[in-house]
Formats: sequence, C-alpha cells, structure tokens
Amino acid sequence: MTQLSPTRPTAEDAKPPRAAPKADPVLPAAGSAASAPEDEAKPGWGARALMFGVPAALAIAGGVWWLTSGGSVSTDNAYVQMDKVSVAAEVGGLITEVAVREGQEVKAGDLLFRIDGHPYALTVAQAGAAIDAAKVDVGNLSASLAATNVDIKAAEEDIAFAEANFRRQAALMDKGFTTKAAYDAAKHAVEQARASLGQARADAAEARAKLATGASGTNPQVEAARVQRAQAQVDLGRTEVRAPSAGRVAESDRLQVGQMMVAGLPAVTLVDTGHPWVEANFKETDLADMCVGQPAELRFDAYPGLVVRGHVKTIGAGTGSEFSVLPAQNATGNWVKVTQRVPVRVAFDEVAKRDMIAGLSTEVKVITSGGCPAKGK
Repeated sequence: MTQLSPTRPTAEDAKPPRAAPKADPVLPAAGSAASAPEDEAKPGWGARALMFGVPAALAIAGGVWWLTSGGSVSTDNAYVQMDKVSVAAEVGGLITEVAVREGQEVKAGDLLFRIDGHPYALTVAQAGAAIDAAKVDVGNLSASLAATNVDIKAAEEDIAFAEANFRRQAALMDKGFTTKAAYDAAKHAVEQARASLGQARADAAEARAKLATGASGTNPQVEAARVQRAQAQVDLGRTEVRAPSAGRVAESDRLQVGQMMVAGLPAVTLVDTGHPWVEANFKETDLADMCVGQPAELRFDAYPGLVVRGHVKTIGAGTGSEFSVLPAQNATGNWVKVTQRVPVRVAFDEVAKRDMIAGLSTEVKVITSGGCPAKGK
C-alpha cells in the first residue's frame, strides 16, 4: 500500500483571485429616458379627485358635527309611557260572564265582565217592601194622631165634670153635709182628669213628630226606605263592569267564569294606546339649555329606522330620587356625590307608523340650539 503525504501550498496558490472584468455601461434610449419623468409628474383626474375630495369631505363632516353636536342633548334612559287604568268591581260576587280577551281594543262603556246579580235583585225587592212598610207605619201614625185628639177631647170633658163635682163636694163640706172621704175622692178625680189630659196631649205631640216631613216633603221613614232601594239598584247595576275609558285590555287572565270577585280588587287593566308619551330621564347636567317646547327626536329599539318627532312637554319638579320610596340620606358621613336624573316628558307631535307599546326602550334627542328665553320675558 502506498502512503500519500500531504502537499504544501505554493506561492501561486496563496495569491488572491483576480477580479472579473467590468462590463461596459449600457446607455438608455433617449426616448424612454425623457418620457418617464413626464408620466410621473402628471397624475390622472381620478387621483386628483381622491387626493383633494376626501380631505374636503372629512373637513365638511367635521364642521357639521362640531356645529350641531353642541346644540342637542340625548339619552337612552327613556321609555314609552301610557295611561293605565286598573278596573275593579265595586261589588263582590261570582263572575258569570267575561266579555273581553287579552289585547282587545274597547271603547268607553263596553262590557268587560258580569257578576251574578241575583242576590242584588233580591235586595232591591227587599228595599221595595221596606218602602211599603214605611208607608203603612205612616198610616198607623196618622190614625194614632186622630185617636189622641179624641182622647184630648174626652180628657177635657172629664176635667170639667170632675171640677164641677169637686165644687159641689166642697160646698157640702163647708155646710157639713158630706164626708171627708167624698171630698177627697172628688179632689182626686180632678187631678186624675188633668193627668189624663196631659198624657193625651203628649201622645198627640209624639204622633205629630213622627208624621213630620223634612225638606223633601216626605216622611223620613219612607224617604230612608227609598234611599235603600236606590242603593240596592245601584249595586245591581254595578254587577255589570264596563270600561271607564277607551283602551287596550291587559292582564285579563285573572278573569275566569266562576271566580269569586272581591270588591275593590283590580281585575283587569286598560292601557290608553291612543295617547302615548315618552319619559326621558336626563342627567341634571343636560338641563342647562333645555326648556319646555323644544323639538325632540324619538328612536325606538324595537323599530330600527323609525324616527318620530316630538317636543318637550314638561320638566320634572324633582329628581327621581326625591320621589323614591326610600329617599337618599345625604346628611351622612359617607356621602358620595352622584349625578342625579330628572324626568322629562316628551309628547308626540305625529302619529307613529308602528304601534306603540308601554315600556319600549327609547332614545331621545332634544334640540337645544335655540336656547331658553330668560325667565320673566
């Protein structure tokens, strides 16, 4: 086997490599070199419109926003409100008929439900019988008054006879022709006749008092019986519960045939959908330029895109916390200032194109750019 020995590098191998020869520069064509700068210096009409139009539009939009943003206040703490009437029966009894259903539109005077009226009809009949009884009593009193007049006449005659007899006994007593007993008996007869006359006169006065009439010219007993009958007739009429005003029926599920209705207990609710308004709870810091009559815009979460015109009708006389069940106690040591909210009622200036529902969430924007006139002007 042949052993290879390592070779040493020579001086030629240690020299650096030669650089490659440089290529001759190629000159661009005269036509192309002159046209390139001209194309770059002349942008098209679309580029110019984009370059100048967009900033101008942004400036205009910003100016409009700056001018109008300070002339209005808005809040989303607002809800649609409607008048609600809780209808209750004025008399108690079993429900025999339900004439409405949930969501039904009713007019004032429409029948809502009916209560069993038989017990009240019997009360009317009983009151009529009481009137007849009172008239009979008046007739008896008239007869008693006539009888007392007769008794007075008889008592007066008895007195005259007793006094004449007493005078005879007194004359005989002076002459000694009668006894002491006969004299005392005649005297007692006079006193008894006078007492009978007094009793007859008292009975006559009592009969006249019972027959006396008041300002109505009718005997009080008869008048009281008539009032009882009128009250019974009113109660009978109240067994038909009717709508006090127009509106939409709500919470009518409590009306069931056969259910015992308690007088005064709310049975159904009528919502006046024809006259809605919005109660907006604005921060107290938003009221500086707000006053009654300013225009407003109403938007509803339930109806995207719907805008209804309105105006500020009233501004609350107190904050919401002032009328709460438990008013805030600000005189305590751990008091923390909280921005208060004031209820503002916004009325509709036009009929909404969609049905309004009580309690709908609303966004209210009040235009305050015109400001408020000074008080007293």
